[in-house]
Formats: sequence, structure tokens, C-alpha cells
Amino acid sequence: MVAAFATAPDTVFSFVPTRTVVEILDVARRGQPDDVNQVFWREERLGRGDTVSDLLARLGVNDEEARAFLLRVKAGRLLQLLHPGTTVQARTAEDGTLLALRYITDKGRLVGFDKQGAEFNAVEQQLSLSPQQQIKSGEIRSSLFAATDAAGLSDNVATQLADVFAGDIDFHRDLRRGDKFTVIYEMFYHEGRAIKSGRLLAAEFINQGKSYRTVWFQDAEGKGGYYTPEGKNLRKAFLRSPLEFSRISSGFAMRFHPILQQWRAHKGVDYAAPVGTHVKATADGTVEFVGRQSGYGNVIMLRHQGGFSTYYAHLSSFAGGLHQGARVHQGDVIGHVGQTGWATGPHLHYEFRVNNEVRNPLTVALPAALPIPAEQLAAFSGVSAPLAAELNLLKNTNLALLE
Repeated sequence: MVAAFATAPDTVFSFVPTRTVVEILDVARRGQPDDVNQVFWREERLGRGDTVSDLLARLGVNDEEARAFLLRVKAGRLLQLLHPGTTVQARTAEDGTLLALRYITDKGRLVGFDKQGAEFNAVEQQLSLSPQQQIKSGEIRSSLFAATDAAGLSDNVATQLADVFAGDIDFHRDLRRGDKFTVIYEMFYHEGRAIKSGRLLAAEFINQGKSYRTVWFQDAEGKGGYYTPEGKNLRKAFLRSPLEFSRISSGFAMRFHPILQQWRAHKGVDYAAPVGTHVKATADGTVEFVGRQSGYGNVIMLRHQGGFSTYYAHLSSFAGGLHQGARVHQGDVIGHVGQTGWATGPHLHYEFRVNNEVRNPLTVALPAALPIPAEQLAAFSGVSAPLAAELNLLKNTNLALLE
């Protein structure tokens, strides 16, 4: 059945007359609350150069008593963990009186205080953090840290990236514009807010067209390390460099000595770096000498297995507790860059010796650590295969660039 409607031509319509009606409605009025004081939560980030007063002003705090409390010595511990970028929350009354202050440290602790009566009571507790995997990529335009900043990576992850590949890539001289990296790492959250970055889980670094990959694997006994996807241990017996980042000011070659004013063999590599820069042990070893010695100034000599030894000279200071016979591990901070002994500027003089014969630390073949044991290969494959697949996903994606 089909229904159709139409209007015949010349039809005359009769319009219904309209009129405006205005009525006053009786609306029930809400009574004024007994407590007229309102409470507000505000949130601000601490900026570089901000003072306590600057931060409180942006948080809407108008409370001289609270301001004086925060500036007193007893409140120092509440503020010592604050650093630029930290988000601070303040609870205030309508008149600007500060009732509570909160912030979360990069260690995942909630720190602050509550005002109860006339007293300020400290609040500190460890938060429950939930880990999530993050994947990011970047391309080198000027330096590693500039590229990781552009990609939104923390210094913690950038340092891990450099440490992991330190046995294969010398970040002082091998880095090139156009090198690329991809990282998979842990990020810890509290109620949806990113609190801190954690361990690097997998990474790829393409240096001068050559790809280096690694994944983190921890065995049933809790011992972990970084390996290639095939199970080869990425950790070398020696790091290529004892400093994280610096420039080489003098290589392993003949040179005109700036103090002795004569040509002579330079038996190590000099790394120019600011005074106080951390100096790391390039391998596990035993302290053979720590102290002052002629042109070396403050120097540390380490003895390693296999007839290897390393020297670290011109130091400004030594790490606490370092003494002859002490054991050190690869990556341990053993001292700090200085200008002691025969030095015209702050730098580290680094020597590498095999059976007490000097070798060029930049070119000498470094022994590798043991690979994944055969009995753990199946467990390792179960961890490494998914991470390698995630790295493959980002191979052709747009990278974060720093022009």
C-alpha cells in the first residue's frame, strides 16, 4: 500500500491567530550556605629561576605565615627535591590562606604538608606507580642530548642509551649528523600522570649507516644485561671511553708537548671536559694506585684481568672510599676531571695498557663478555622477539628532528 500527499493549486489556507503571553514564574531560591568560605585546589609548574614567592603567587597563595614557614630551615627538606618542571598543587581558602601543598618527586614520593590549626604537618609517602612501555625515535642533528630532548626523552633514558652502546660506538668521535635511534623504555605513572622514566628495554642505533640493536634480558636468578637479538652480549669487557660526553683534545700520536716544549709520543688520549665531570672505570678491576704522581697529577691506575691496565690522570678529586686494593666495577665513578699535574687546561688523560705496553684505546680490539647460555635461549627469545618486532614498526615512521 502506498500513501501520497499533495496540495492542490489555488488552495486557500486559514492561519491560526497567535498572541504573546507573559507569566511570572515563582522560582524557589536556594538559601545562602552557612559556610561562605570556599576551598580551591590549584596547580602550577615550577619554572627555571622561580623563587618560592613566585610559585606561591601563581598558586593564588596570600599567606605570609605559610610563606615564612616554607622559607624557614625546618621546611627545607620539603623544597630540596623541587626542580624545574615539577608540578606543585596547593589547597587554599577563599582569602588565599594556604591549607595544603603537594608535589611528587621523580622517585615517586608524594611530599608536602597540611595545615592543622596553627601547625604545619609534613606529609610524605611512597606512591603506587604503574609501568607502561614507551616507544620513541629521533635523529641526530647536532648532539645526542639535543636529539633526545627533541624526541621528548629524559636524560635518564639518553644516558642509558649511550651507556648500552658505549662498547661499539664512541659518542665522542663516531656520532654523525643523520644517525638515528629508536628506544623502548619504561615510564611510570600515577593516576595517569607520568612520574619518572625507568629502564631502557630495547634500542636500535644507526651510526654511519650501520645498525646496532639491543634488548634487556633478566634471567630467573634476577641477573640482567643487554644483548643483541641473537643473544650476543652487548657489554664489552671495556668501555671505549671513561667519560659520557666530551671532545678529544689530543689523540694517541706524536705531538708537541705544551709544557716540555718538545716533540714526544703521547701515550694516551686526552678528553677535554669541565672540572668535576664524572670519570668512570672502563672495566671491572682492582685499584693498583690512587694518589699524586709527577706529571700525571692526581691519578688512578686500575689493574684488570688478562694483563690489561688503565690510567686516569689530571683528576681534581677521587671517589670516596677509593684505595689501593679496592675493587671497582665497569661504569663506577672513580674520580672527577681536573687540571692537576702537567696540564694546561681541564681534561682527562686516559691510557690503555696490555702487559704494561701502551695501546691506542680508540682502536684496540676489546674483548666481549659471555653470550646468553644455551639453556636460556628459549626464554631469551620469548622476551627479545616482541621487542625486536616493535623496533621494526618504527623503522619507516617519521622521526623527531632537531633543526
